[in-house]
Amino acid sequence: MDILDVIKKEHREVAAMLDEAEKCEPGDKRLIELARQIEQALTTHVKIEERLFYARLRDRAEQDEQRVDVYEAYTEHDVANHLIELLKSGRKPDEKFKAELQVLGESVKHHVKEEESTVFSIAREFIDQDERDELGEKWMKARQRMESQPTKNGSSPAPRKRAVVKSSR
Repeated sequence: MDILDVIKKEHREVAAMLDEAEKCEPGDKRLIELARQIEQALTTHVKIEERLFYARLRDRAEQDEQRVDVYEAYTEHDVANHLIELLKSGRKPDEKFKAELQVLGESVKHHVKEEESTVFSIAREFIDQDERDELGEKWMKARQRMESQPTKNGSSPAPRKRAVVKSSR
């Protein structure tokens, strides 16, 4: 499976969770569970993406502008990681919590839009189809390994809920 397809699929899953969180009012207990699911999905996604995908693009990009685009994607991941840490505070899903979740959503959606256009174009230029398929397989195996690792409290992570996203076609 092409790594670009895997990444797009995960983008859609996270977007669906972010959209669901946006519909919740401050104080809605569902915000806590949605934030946990979003944090888990994004954390796993970012780690795998940086290791398998961005590192390869960074090393192969030939023009300064292309390298800047890849480093911009890394920086956007750093911003998302900072916002995720705010959500992991364990506090009530109040107005501030909801606002932080909304800013995370806006940041992620902006990142996805740029990544799927600019970064994917760089990938198509420097990574051939066979290698993209191989990277997609490695991504899936890495995800399975990460999801089967015990969490910090020693329990196995909750299975990832797959969002059902209706196609606009």
